[in-house]
Amino acid sequence: MILVDWQILDRITRGFIHVDPFDPALVQPNSLDIRLGNHFLWYQEGDEVIDPYRKETIASGTADCRADSIVLEPGRFMLAETMEVIGLPDNIVASIEGKSSIARLGVELHQTGGWIDAGFRGSITLEMCNVNARPVRMYAGMPIGQLVFYTTERAAQPYNTKAGAKYMDQRQATLSRYHENPRS
Repeated sequence: MILVDWQILDRITRGFIHVDPFDPALVQPNSLDIRLGNHFLWYQEGDEVIDPYRKETIASGTADCRADSIVLEPGRFMLAETMEVIGLPDNIVASIEGKSSIARLGVELHQTGGWIDAGFRGSITLEMCNVNARPVRMYAGMPIGQLVFYTTERAAQPYNTKAGAKYMDQRQATLSRYHENPRS
């Protein structure tokens, strides 16, 4: 079941869903707007192949900054953080969706990482891309997407108790940690 506005407010007010900072004005009929944080991370142009199993190739050739705004160039990929830090209980999951107004500028909010498991805590790393032919300026603090909350049965092993929960308590745009997976 998708939570509606009064249920979202109720779960946050009673501490079942943690959102910091929380602005009640961001609650929508079926979602919670989330805002763009001020940490941005991207890959610089280069020929080095990124190998998902080798940490050094994932981290090399990157640049990051903290800024009040940043220009997302056409065809560019960038990681960014949400301003909000969230915490989910063991029976609520969330998905992140882009805002229509931002999508109409050509900015995609996430590539495939739009699922937030029950038990997750931290800021959300956004996987942004500009598919427009023109650059788009993005501002820290602007509503950028929305979280849709779903109630589920209680997870036997929520994310916060799972061994190898690679992104637990992240607080900035975070590079892939795929290299921590066992290679078969």
